[in-house]
Amino acid sequence: MNVVIVGTGYVGLTTGVALAYLGHKVTCLDVIEEKIEMLKDGKSPIYEHGLEEMMALASPNLRFTSSYEDAGIDQANVIFISVGTPQLPDGNPNLAYVQQAAESIGRHLGDTFTVIVNKSTVPIGSGNWVGSLVRDAIFQTNGRSGEGQFAVGSNPEFLREGSALHDTLYPDRIVIGAEDQRAIVTLTHLYRPILNQDFPAPDFLPRPEGLSAVPMVTTDLASAELIKYAANAFLALKISYINEIAQLAEKVGADITQIARGIGLDTRIGSRFLNAGIGWGGSCFGKDTAALIRTAEEYRLTLPIVHAAREVNYQQRVWVVEKLLDELKILKGRTIALLGLAFKPNTDDLRDAPALDIARHLMKRGAKVKAHDPIALENARKYFGDLGVHYYDSIFEAVQDADAVVLVTEWTDYRKIDWEAIKPLMKTPLVLDGRNFLPRQTLEQIGFHYVGVGIGGVRAAYLPNGVAQTI
Repeated sequence: MNVVIVGTGYVGLTTGVALAYLGHKVTCLDVIEEKIEMLKDGKSPIYEHGLEEMMALASPNLRFTSSYEDAGIDQANVIFISVGTPQLPDGNPNLAYVQQAAESIGRHLGDTFTVIVNKSTVPIGSGNWVGSLVRDAIFQTNGRSGEGQFAVGSNPEFLREGSALHDTLYPDRIVIGAEDQRAIVTLTHLYRPILNQDFPAPDFLPRPEGLSAVPMVTTDLASAELIKYAANAFLALKISYINEIAQLAEKVGADITQIARGIGLDTRIGSRFLNAGIGWGGSCFGKDTAALIRTAEEYRLTLPIVHAAREVNYQQRVWVVEKLLDELKILKGRTIALLGLAFKPNTDDLRDAPALDIARHLMKRGAKVKAHDPIALENARKYFGDLGVHYYDSIFEAVQDADAVVLVTEWTDYRKIDWEAIKPLMKTPLVLDGRNFLPRQTLEQIGFHYVGVGIGGVRAAYLPNGVAQTI
């Protein structure tokens, strides 16, 4: 099939490259010419595991352009709108880029029946709005109504940055919403290789063992749009819930890692997204929960549970500062080293990253903040160079003369640090593990004072049968 992807961010680029790998003819369109030139050279403007390798494999079916005229919109069977919808100050998503894309698509549509798909995360009702924008653009361009020329579908993404290609090829489910049955048929055909799992898996992204088919959910437009928001809000709730329980666990001397294991083995609950820590960040949970609340307000609803999840999450960033105050008593004049800037490992994305809020809180209290990240330093220097944080390519330089080290992002590299070499570089051997990720026992044996999230005074070991024993 002929596919056009409008927008080459995490979602658009990953989707386009994956579909090209599966054999579709894909054109990726982005108005930022610098990004397009990088992509033409085989370089990805974002850090994502396996993306450049798959771009090379898919290159016979993949091309890039910054021109709507050159994108082949008039011959496209499917067009994905995958542009950004950044959060506005009032919590609503900014739909300006979606509007520009819809109007530009309408001006260039041909006689071929085309399915226009909202891949961007957009408020409920946006499918109808996009349809009206496209119809208006068609009429203004050639005087036709556009009826029967296109259909609008919703195909929400559920990608995790750092494993976006894996989640595209091996998803939990594919959701398609449309009012026109032709759109359902077209998108089912587009995704058939993924649904059947009959494509050759790349060596660097092997198929999960036992995966033989992927379920597809077909529904109306509004339901598909709400599925995306509801899913992200629920995951955000799980994280905030375990962080709230972690506060109680610390007070009563319990260990939140044992508690999470104990409740996560209940199949009704599940263990995923029950890791206590500094909380969620990134481009999805914060923005989507805010947009869901704003949508509810339009219908005179308040969604107090979603409100509470947001409050708990952002309070975790303040908790880090309060914990350091408890340990160091005074932060003014202290040096704090942050390990990790990206909002999660295996990405260079800094959107709503907890580390940046933590840095601001610390500097507001007079602390000097030094930071290291294996991947995101270039982005940090580029976009947040004036924040006042000191960025270091070397972990050892970052921790030099530090009064405390705070683990913010659970990069695998940080598990492998030579902590015996780190300790003499620091003024105070204090480690605040914001993800309960570091080897606590090793650190304490070396002589560090270890502080985790929701871990009281008890330490536990596990017997061979998995039962916890207090020691």
